[in-house]
Amino acid sequence: MRIGLRLLLGFFLVLGLALFVVLRVLLDEVKPGTRLAMEDSLVDAAYTLAQLATPDMKAGVIADGGFARSLQGLNDARLGANISGFRKDSVDYRITVTDAQGIVRFDSRHEAVGQDFSRWNDVARTLRGEYGARSSPASPYEPDSTVMHVAAPIRDGERVIGVLTVSRPNLRLEPYIQRSESRILRWSWGLLGLSLLIGLLFSWWIASSLSRLRGYANAVARGERAPLPVLGRMSGSTEFSDLANALERMRLKLEDKAYVESYVHTLTHELKSPLAAIRGAAELLQEDLPAQDQQRFAGNIQRQAERLHQLVDKLLNLAHVEQMQGLGTRERVDLSALTRELLQRLEPRLRLKSLRVRDELGDAQAVQGDPFLIGQALQNLLDNAIDFSPPNGELTVRLQRDGVFLEWSVRDQGSGIPDYARDRIFERFYSLPRGEGQDKGSGLGLCLVQEVSHLHGAELRVENVAQPGGCLARWRLPL
Repeated sequence: MRIGLRLLLGFFLVLGLALFVVLRVLLDEVKPGTRLAMEDSLVDAAYTLAQLATPDMKAGVIADGGFARSLQGLNDARLGANISGFRKDSVDYRITVTDAQGIVRFDSRHEAVGQDFSRWNDVARTLRGEYGARSSPASPYEPDSTVMHVAAPIRDGERVIGVLTVSRPNLRLEPYIQRSESRILRWSWGLLGLSLLIGLLFSWWIASSLSRLRGYANAVARGERAPLPVLGRMSGSTEFSDLANALERMRLKLEDKAYVESYVHTLTHELKSPLAAIRGAAELLQEDLPAQDQQRFAGNIQRQAERLHQLVDKLLNLAHVEQMQGLGTRERVDLSALTRELLQRLEPRLRLKSLRVRDELGDAQAVQGDPFLIGQALQNLLDNAIDFSPPNGELTVRLQRDGVFLEWSVRDQGSGIPDYARDRIFERFYSLPRGEGQDKGSGLGLCLVQEVSHLHGAELRVENVAQPGGCLARWRLPL
């Protein structure tokens, strides 16, 4: 089955089920909700009429007093009301008043006077001081013709001396209920048809985009120089366009020229730090230094020369790093000792800028990983911190444990990352000016650190520090 048909069937199934549930709930709630609204209005009417009937009930003239006379002709009234398309010509209320024994003393329809209503729920509950209401058939032969009765007490002080009941047939609500249900059904079918049309367009769009991307990927796999597929205006800036661009970038990286060029830039970038350290040490050796310092800087030049030789050999092997699914070997790497060793190599550069280093590394803080790759990542982070630090500034290097991670961080006192560059600092070849009199870097340092992070399951964050200012690079490696 094609993916477009699967998407359409899945979309229609989910939509149909959701619509069925919602429609079922709506239809099941229309009738009860309408009757609850009617009961609420009957409660108001019953308590209002009970207040009006109280004087006649106390005087014992409820059957022919002022209350009874005011309701004469109620059943014969012709209303002529038009309620949202439904005509109403008569009053549907029936009003009965019973005494404290439940005997009917007044009936607006003159049908139940003298009858015993004491066992009906509306009367019995009200006489006990409770809320009294019931819905019962008007005739035992017509069980669907129910009538709602709501009662209110007639009081003499705190004593209940009678009950006034207002009743109304539920059947009068049926036209309103049926029209509401009919409208809900019509709108539901319309919504279902519209949703089906949207589902068809959506499924066609996804299937068409995937088909073009699949054809492009197959053409690239066959070695053809296929153009990037045009996904149309509907795709816009979506995952499909991102996927197409990712495929295009992958194709460019797989081409020999782009692949070799990338690592030539990387090699050039990585050679800059050792050469700068050698140059700094050589400049210091030209000064009149104590013999011990001369020996130390001469040894530093020798170490950096050996590092250059090792760096060239190692970086030639990094051509396979991006294709690695994981690290081939893992060793214990003491980040405390490794960072101090790197700082010792960078001492000439630190002295040239008169930078101080605050060491908060602790001792024997170690992780598992590739020592060379981790060293290169730390070297790049320290290089950035030195480059962006102002003269006579301070670097803070710290190691701290965070759960199952060990967080290495370096903070400088530079100007921080400009707002326009925050989302681009990890882009390949994107670089910022490194201070007065310094050229931009190659823009590969943070990119390389991020690649090493992916191989080690680590997380790299570079952010500005509000107080006292500067930039903070945090690298969290799993223990």
